[in-house]
Amino acid sequence: MLKKLLFTISFVSAIYCCKAQTAEEVYNKYLDYNLARMQGETEKALDLGADLIPNIDKLKPGARNNFYYSIANLYENNDQSVKAIEYYQKVVAAVPDYYVAQRGLGYQYAKQAEALKASGGAAYIAAVRKALPHLEKAQACDPDDDTLKLIKLYYNNINDKTGLATLNERLKKLSKTCVDLLDDKN
Repeated sequence: MLKKLLFTISFVSAIYCCKAQTAEEVYNKYLDYNLARMQGETEKALDLGADLIPNIDKLKPGARNNFYYSIANLYENNDQSVKAIEYYQKVVAAVPDYYVAQRGLGYQYAKQAEALKASGGAAYIAAVRKALPHLEKAQACDPDDDTLKLIKLYYNNINDKTGLATLNERLKKLSKTCVDLLDDKN
């Protein structure tokens, strides 16, 4: 009898502990994550962010995109490029005109390209081609001399004269649809 009682108590406790989190609980964890991030507690924020990810679908889309951007940025600053790219990609897929995430993703791809530069060849060219559209969107929305130099360098390095010749035209077109802030209310 005692074994059955202990089993029942353990079973009920396990169900209670493992219950799905409510949207409000997830949002409160999101607020805790943001507080840790704003206070410069990177490791704590990364831990809280990792805990949030399994239930992130309970956040509103705007808050989710904001979370993805901020955790990508934390991973980038913590030299975790693979994870940074994963979350920048989520933001860019959801809000393609958000040039800040485009810049982050572009520079992460550029970092990969630089690692392949010495070997040259197809892998380097592919990495550069991944970086360019993101860098161009960022440049179109928020012009920066360093980004422009990098874009031009890449076109020269891969010997893409047409891409370089039509750059200004593309930048002008891309500059018409720029998002500079994510709204986490919707």
